[in-house]
Amino acid sequence: MVERFAVGLILNNRFGVLDRIAGLYAKRCYNIDAISAGVTENPAYTRMTVVSTGDEYMKDQVIRQLEKLIDVRSVTLLDPDSTAFAQHMFIKMHLTGNQRGSSKHQVLELINEYGGKIVDFGEEYLTAEITGSMEKVDSFIEKVRDFGILELSRSGDIAIGLGIENTLRVEKNNEE
Repeated sequence: MVERFAVGLILNNRFGVLDRIAGLYAKRCYNIDAISAGVTENPAYTRMTVVSTGDEYMKDQVIRQLEKLIDVRSVTLLDPDSTAFAQHMFIKMHLTGNQRGSSKHQVLELINEYGGKIVDFGEEYLTAEITGSMEKVDSFIEKVRDFGILELSRSGDIAIGLGIENTLRVEKNNEE
């Protein structure tokens, strides 16, 4: 059965690591739906979340191949039931038209409803920041589409395991 899945990684924070991860997926003709990476509390390591769509065989192969890469310190398939996922988005929208006042009011209500905040505004536009699940971000986009989206910048999923037993830690001790 083909389904969306996420892999969590802890990597050495070195140049070329992202390229090797992406290359591993490309070499096997696996698509990356979303990828997010950032330095951890220890600047020597980067945490990465890679979201793909595939079957059980692909999931198994991705994990096995990632574990072989030198700079991969830890890798795990993230269980959706015990993992918190979120996306971050900036969206710039039109505030012009025949009913500018009412559309501005409607957009402000939606931003509040979705727990977002305004980061920039002008006479003809407004830029909002929305954070939440992929479904929440998708829903917001659909609700404001008619106002006119000028620009959108969206992260891939970031993820963290729920509870202490689902903590992704550095496992390999070799420093090659």
